[in-house]
Formats: sequence, C-alpha cells, structure tokens
Amino acid sequence: MRRMRTAALPALILAAGRGERMRPLTDQTPKPLLQVRGKPLIEWHLQALARDGVREVVINTAWLEDQFPTALGDGSRWGLRIRYSMEGRDHGGALETAGGMAKALPLLGEAFWVLAGDVFAPDFRFEATAARQFVEGTDWAHLWMVGNPAHHPQGDFALSETGRVLLRDAAPAGTPCWTYATVGLVRPDLVAEVAAGQRMALRPCLERAIAAGRLSGEVYGGAWTDVGTVERLAALNL
Repeated sequence: MRRMRTAALPALILAAGRGERMRPLTDQTPKPLLQVRGKPLIEWHLQALARDGVREVVINTAWLEDQFPTALGDGSRWGLRIRYSMEGRDHGGALETAGGMAKALPLLGEAFWVLAGDVFAPDFRFEATAARQFVEGTDWAHLWMVGNPAHHPQGDFALSETGRVLLRDAAPAGTPCWTYATVGLVRPDLVAEVAAGQRMALRPCLERAIAAGRLSGEVYGGAWTDVGTVERLAALNL
C-alpha cells in the first residue's frame, strides 16, 4: 500500500449545527465560538491540531456561518491553513454529520481526522503514530470512545477486546459499552454512499462499517465534555 505522510493528515472540524439545546446563547453565536476558559471552544481544537503537526483544517459551517471566517480567519495565527465548507451558503442549511463529511471530501483527501467542534477535549493528542497505523490498515474509520456520561448512560457502541466496534445489542454479553467521543480517523469509504449535498446522519454509515468489519476503536481516558447544554458550558467556566 502506498504510504502517506501521516503527520500531514488534514482535519475536519464539524461546526455546522444549530445548537438548539444551548439557546439563547446560540441565537447570536455558533456553539463552537462560545467562550470556554477565555477563548472560543473551537480554538482549543485548533491549538491542539497545530501542536501535533496538523497543518490543513477544514471547518464545515451552516448556522451563522459567516462568523467563522471573521473569528478564525485563514488559520495562519496558529500555523494552520483553514478552509471552510459552507453548507448554509451552498445548500441552505446543515447537512448533518455524514452529509457534511461527504461535501467536504474534495478538500480533505484519502484519510483525515474528524472531530466535533462542540466537544472539549484539551488533552487529546492527534498522534502521527495513530494516523500511520490507520492509513496502513483497511478500516473505514477508527473512533475514540469515552466512559458513558450521566446524560448518555447506555453509551453508543460496544468495544471488543481486540478493538472492534460492535453494535450494543449484537455484542456478546458483558462486552463494555462506550460513548463515541466524536473524535476519529476516517476514510472516504465511510461516506461512500452519501452524495455531495445530501443530508445524512452518521449513524447509518457507522453501522454499515460495522457490518463490513471495517470499524475499529479505542478508549480515550482524558478530560472530555460534550458541551451540549448551557449548564455544561457554565461548569467548564467555573
């Protein structure tokens, strides 16, 4: 298999959502631009990506999307090149996660990091070793999982001892279940059945990957918060 310069894998930050549960804060400000400990939430990701050698970043946008280029510019202040996949301008609104990935593929390449713009994971490392192992394998995606938070006690998926992601209900009894941290490595194969401009959630794509035996995962034990409510945002800023 042809080797890639894995240290240069690009990243897609998902930032198109409306943030309904965080209204009224998100009536005027996109959720990833809300302040966490003195800077926009998305800036924590940008700094971490730059620290770990990523140089190309795509941000997908829809809700109040003109605020992103104004706030973040071209990324040069972090040593990044930021490009924007503008779903609001091109399609009238957000395309959901899989749809957003499919639209952004021309800006990304044959493998890329993906992360949600509304999670706080300051300790996560975008390691070149992990990227290289992924590129040299055959999985369509590799997901990082976290312990199930109080607001999502059942988790999303089971994870086998060999690092295979399984459907909760189909996993052998006693297989631990975890919550998807919305951080991962992805090949375009994951969204191969999603047309550019099509609105599509990610879950069906992940289930297709599981059925094909092409979805792996591991547990991330660092600090992680799904900044999905006003209360969780306030707790981070205490």
